[in-house]
Amino acid sequence: MTRTILAALLLASTAVPAIAEDAPAEPRAKNVILFIGDGMGISTITAARIYEAQKRGETGEENQLSFEKFDNVALVKTYNTNAQVPDSAGTATAMHSGVKTRIGVLGIGPDAEKGVCGDALAHPLPLLGEEVKARGLALGIVTTTRITHATPASVYSRSADRDWESDANIPADQQGGGCKDIALQLAEADFDVALGGGTAMFYGRDGGGRRGDPAADLPGAWAARSGGVVVEDTASLTAAPMDRPVLGLFNPSHLTYMADRKADSPEPTLTDMTAQAIARLKPDPDGFYLMVEGGRIDHAHHGGQAGYALEEAVEFARAVQWAVDHTDPADTLILVTADHSHVFTIAGYPRRGNDILGVVVAPKGRGEDGGEGQSPVLAADGKPYTTLGYANGPGALRGERTVPETGIAARQQATVPTGAETHGGEDVALFATGPGAERARGVIEQNVIYTIMRKAFGWE
Repeated sequence: MTRTILAALLLASTAVPAIAEDAPAEPRAKNVILFIGDGMGISTITAARIYEAQKRGETGEENQLSFEKFDNVALVKTYNTNAQVPDSAGTATAMHSGVKTRIGVLGIGPDAEKGVCGDALAHPLPLLGEEVKARGLALGIVTTTRITHATPASVYSRSADRDWESDANIPADQQGGGCKDIALQLAEADFDVALGGGTAMFYGRDGGGRRGDPAADLPGAWAARSGGVVVEDTASLTAAPMDRPVLGLFNPSHLTYMADRKADSPEPTLTDMTAQAIARLKPDPDGFYLMVEGGRIDHAHHGGQAGYALEEAVEFARAVQWAVDHTDPADTLILVTADHSHVFTIAGYPRRGNDILGVVVAPKGRGEDGGEGQSPVLAADGKPYTTLGYANGPGALRGERTVPETGIAARQQATVPTGAETHGGEDVALFATGPGAERARGVIEQNVIYTIMRKAFGWE
């Protein structure tokens, strides 16, 4: 009996390694798409889901945005190394280098002082965009901001100051030290698709904002070097050869807000650009990395215009859905997150289905006056107030409060008067689907997103 037991134990112990060796390999992603809703905090997601559905005539609260259907979700800590509340440069650098750094810098380590060229040269960080091309994959960058703005620039550039978008923005005492402006870095970078705004950063004084050469034409120099095509509107983007790199610059600065967009606009939407980027990157047999930014969510919040921000967020969700519908979930990891939040609130006990851009109407039996469920709730000053508001911003009132504006173009009232509404410091969400998506869980540091993407590719 004893010999039988020992023999069974020996067989069991020798069987364990065989089982481990036979375990299936972890799925790897051929493609990774990172969607960044700039400033798309959780309160923005909540309001946007309601707004999207109310545009269809629904109550809204039960709605789900496209990426809210993903199975894997994490909370992300966004602070910079020297700031509790971050900016887009430090946060985007964390996602594209794997290292948290200072507020206001791109692609350089936290030991580098902001605005000091020598420090930037001495403390470079790895850039995911560079590694993608070095490993033979295709690279795409899509944004509704200037292509030289902080979030898209984090893919390909290193800069002591995020504002050094053109050579004209580099202070005189920092010129000549070897630091290149962000537009020049893009023109010298390797990429397959780059679509956004910011034409003025790339041309000389005759047609743009560069200082050094009145006849400067960085897009033309890039095209001559790469064999690529420069496009300036939707029609030329659609017509551009599919087998050549494309640089699209569709506005002198940022692209037009969706809320201001005309039916005959020559600018592509975020969904249009995402569709073009994926169609052009997919043929690469080695796979691709694509960063897509809904950048004007952030800008609308800074202006205190919640309706504009929500319209941008709805378009962002539409672009995510296009990517889901036109990629293979077996080989494409899709991540959706924000770089930071905003001081944006949803409050006041509004009834179910209340106009998200309107004043608070409480459910029947709720409110200071008992609430008959039809009339706006009045604040202590005898005036109604909106569901959406800001802790600070240009909508702050000095003196007696007025009746608030409502609707998509309204500037929401705020508490503290500031020239522009500020970022918020709370965690943001990360949604994930596809190979490696299960790593999006728990509460994580923002630079871990970089690790999630590299592990999905099988690079670590």
